[in-house]
Amino acid sequence: VSTQSTGYKVGFWATCCNSLHILSPFTVMARRYDSRTTIFSPEGRLHQVEYAMEAISHAGAAIGILTNEGIVLAAEKMITSKLLEQGTSSEKMYKLDNHVACAVAGITADANILINYARLATQRFLFSYQFPMPVEQLVQQVCDLKQGYTQYGGQRPFGVSFLYAGWDKHDGFQLYQSDPSGNYGGWKATAIGKNNSNAQSILKQDFKEDMTLKDAQQLAVKVLSKVMESTTLSSEKLEFGVLTRQNNKTVFRSLTKKELDELIKSTTIENTDAK
Repeated sequence: VSTQSTGYKVGFWATCCNSLHILSPFTVMARRYDSRTTIFSPEGRLHQVEYAMEAISHAGAAIGILTNEGIVLAAEKMITSKLLEQGTSSEKMYKLDNHVACAVAGITADANILINYARLATQRFLFSYQFPMPVEQLVQQVCDLKQGYTQYGGQRPFGVSFLYAGWDKHDGFQLYQSDPSGNYGGWKATAIGKNNSNAQSILKQDFKEDMTLKDAQQLAVKVLSKVMESTTLSSEKLEFGVLTRQNNKTVFRSLTKKELDELIKSTTIENTDAK
């Protein structure tokens, strides 16, 4: 077949595909690498893992800030309908053990599986060695499970990212972030979920090494006010958790609605005075 006739056939086929809204052979070839998690694309990418991260970017934002006094976890509650009855349990914050907690962004059903796995891991470690599991060891064990779901056929990656807040006698207060690929890293302040890049920019600009716990809470409110789609903040749309040390014990607690309203009010007043 001549070059001229080949070009004619390719052009004719592309025109037909556009008019009939069907995929051309070239598009099919480009997309066949995203059908399984075990196939690398020619560019060296795992598309299914990237799609899982994209799903997380549509979830409610979650923020973690590390201070010398403790760790603040803050998250946006996605209220899908006013008719939905709000449960008493948290939907974004979970206690994994007495010394470690987490915030999630992504598919809640996937998160529940990993949270149960992490809770079992901490209790097995405590039963075997009679002291709490080091925070990074727990994060690494959960991430090893997540990585396995990107390597074996017939499985899809977990569509959820975590922020881990914990304390142990080896490294003190620690904040980690993990993603569906199984990667994790330690952070001083970070964000996951919707508009996480904007949140990261604000945290990078306003975070200070000598922040108090109250300063960190106010910074979290400021960040969420910038990245959330809602124009007004309220305790119904936010979840806050604080991990601290009290009487030589690690304590994680969620802020009540009254505490949240007072925090939002004080942060708003300070921002107004600063302007």
